[in-house]
Amino acid sequence: MDLEPGIMGGVRSSPYGQIFQPDNFVSRQSRAGNNCAKRHYTEGAELIDSILDVVRKEAENCDCLQGFQVCHSLGGETGSGMGTLLLSKIREEYSDRMMLTFSVFPSPKVLDTVVEPYKATLSVHQLVENADKCMVLDNEAIYDICFCTLRLTTPSCKYFWFSYK
Repeated sequence: MDLEPGIMGGVRSSPYGQIFQPDNFVSRQSRAGNNCAKRHYTEGAELIDSILDVVRKEAENCDCLQGFQVCHSLGGETGSGMGTLLLSKIREEYSDRMMLTFSVFPSPKVLDTVVEPYKATLSVHQLVENADKCMVLDNEAIYDICFCTLRLTTPSCKYFWFSYK
């Protein structure tokens, strides 16, 4: 899910896009202006039912559903706002299932906006309340691996998502 269709189009057209069911992509055009609360309380509330329909459909297709994995970035609007809303709604509906998150925390070295640390701080409460396990991914450590170990001059998510190197 994403509230920026351009991101979803990039995933769909990538080699990894083939592993996802086409009708499981949920997106719509939105501009939150670096406001994760808007993604959580207003835009997210409008879209959460269609996202939960996809979650329910996939859960019903499982023989023995053990839990859920949510991958999100706490520095962005969708990951921090909409992602934490999704966590709380899945927890309400499937309270007896495990909830595991892979949460990318922002870094001062790779900040897009100055409000990323605030979005992450506000999101931690939702992680504590709704996740059974939270795998913390340090964006700064990933950044250092790209420069020092892999010797990439311009690391980007595109390198990891859309290429086989």
